[in-house]
Amino acid sequence: MPDSSSPDTKFKRVLLKISGEALMGDQGYGLHPPTVERIAKEVKSVHDLGVEICMVIGGGNIFRGLQGSAQGMERTTADYMGMLATVMNALAVQSALEKIGVFCRVITAIRMDEVAEPYIRRRAVRHLEKQRVCIFAAGTGNPYFTTDTAATLRANEMACQAIFKGTKVDGVYDKDPVKHDDAKRFDTVTYDEVLAKHLGVMDASAIALARDNNLPIIVFSLDEPGGFRAILDGTGTYTKVHA
Repeated sequence: MPDSSSPDTKFKRVLLKISGEALMGDQGYGLHPPTVERIAKEVKSVHDLGVEICMVIGGGNIFRGLQGSAQGMERTTADYMGMLATVMNALAVQSALEKIGVFCRVITAIRMDEVAEPYIRRRAVRHLEKQRVCIFAAGTGNPYFTTDTAATLRANEMACQAIFKGTKVDGVYDKDPVKHDDAKRFDTVTYDEVLAKHLGVMDASAIALARDNNLPIIVFSLDEPGGFRAILDGTGTYTKVHA
């Protein structure tokens, strides 16, 4: 149930996009259950505000289609393998959310009825209205499209008010802040600046789709405890990508 004592937020429905690597913790591969549980608690803290939440999770901690293709694998096959990796991650996060009392549905773009629901837009909207977290898996169901593009597509279809892109840094910088001490963080940046300066927020097709539908992208640190909720409380650190 939503926390009635929590402050109002201007966001009523959002999509949280995280990479598969975010689920690895300090490991070099796969899933780190304590990290998955921590992320689930971050999602619950926002869900408790009464915010309707969709999620899209990458699959790079298990298999990345582009890397498979670069090593000689046929691109379409590699991309489908990457989509299956996102389903595994989605099931892990679903399990962690349900363990702490958050109802959740995994919805896939590739039919696998014994594992998850097929993607039907109106059904997914109804799940959100019933305060269930919807995790959209298997990307768009098509090769050559990233989970960034899938996230932007689903956010538009679900009429989300923003995409929250959880990363390892607290916003968008002009260069890698891990490698450069003089990296400058932007409070706001336009879609066109992201594309022109190759700032690496999301891939170009995802940014273009967000721009064409005026969908803001909020970039924040998923590693900062309480960072997701802090933004909705109006106290967090982030970069907003908008028109």
